[in-house]
Amino acid sequence: MPPVTTVPPGSVPATPSNARSDLTKIAVNVNFVLVPVTVKDGEGRLVGGLQAKDFRILEDGVEQKLRFFTSDPLYLSAAIVVDVGMPDVALQKVNTTYSALLGAFGQYDEVGLYTYSIASSRQSDFTAAVNPQLTARLSQLKAVTGRNNGPPVTSGPLASPPSVNGHPVDSPVQPVVTPPKESHVLNDAVLMAALDLSKLKRDRRKIIFIISDGREYGSNASYRDVLKVLLSNDIIVYGLGVGSAALPAYGKLQRLTHLPRMGYSDILPKYANATGGEVFNELTRQDMERAYAQAMGDARNQYTLGYTTRATPSSRYRQIEVRVRRPDLSVTAKDGYYPLPPGR
Repeated sequence: MPPVTTVPPGSVPATPSNARSDLTKIAVNVNFVLVPVTVKDGEGRLVGGLQAKDFRILEDGVEQKLRFFTSDPLYLSAAIVVDVGMPDVALQKVNTTYSALLGAFGQYDEVGLYTYSIASSRQSDFTAAVNPQLTARLSQLKAVTGRNNGPPVTSGPLASPPSVNGHPVDSPVQPVVTPPKESHVLNDAVLMAALDLSKLKRDRRKIIFIISDGREYGSNASYRDVLKVLLSNDIIVYGLGVGSAALPAYGKLQRLTHLPRMGYSDILPKYANATGGEVFNELTRQDMERAYAQAMGDARNQYTLGYTTRATPSSRYRQIEVRVRRPDLSVTAKDGYYPLPPGR
């Protein structure tokens, strides 16, 4: 086993700590690759007490020498992204959980707030989680209503031009009225949050927490381009899937019937799987509030592995695989990364 800097020794605490002295700060350069890792047992509980010797890490199939290891918690820089274009019944359920969402953060975490529907918007710059302005902004969001759940209007006086005896004026053929597809610019919102996170210090765990039904359509940014920004800046995506995303049978059906250029019915799992995060699909208010605490706890209490890559600087994607020596444990980590340019 090569020499490993362990900062500091110890295991994951049973409960997240808010004390500044208990948290680890990390400084890195562009050749140093940090890999946050979540380890859970068969019942989905975080596993503590592992040491550097229990892990192996490979880049493009080549095992790397572990140079850094810590299991102690980190501060969070978290971007909260709320889909205000969800069906109103789902959005109103989410609106009742904002107090629990803020309660999942510690006093030294920093939080930014974003919303999206047909366009994305920054609602609050990054500030301390315990901040009256952030609390007030979330309170204002409670008054926002989602879209109407009724069927689209395809007939009647609001859906067609003037007609005589059921036929449009100056047209011998009755046109087929197709309702326009609603835009849900999730990619654009994630990109906005990721670019803001990229400007913050790199000694914190950077995450984006998305509250949405996962639909994506009409964004200017593509999933591939957004993912590159996320992986280049060590940003992990967590999600709370609500509404249709919380219905397993519906989600499976949508994945089977997905067509190119038709958007995504639920893109949250793609982001989470690629960046090492997780999606919690919940229906009830109580389950949503538990998901907030679990997501922030998982993000804060990950193991952090580090190694110095020997690959030459480039923009080529590099694949990562993390293994743990105990076969009864499951490991979650980002699938790979894009190197930062020299001089960053």
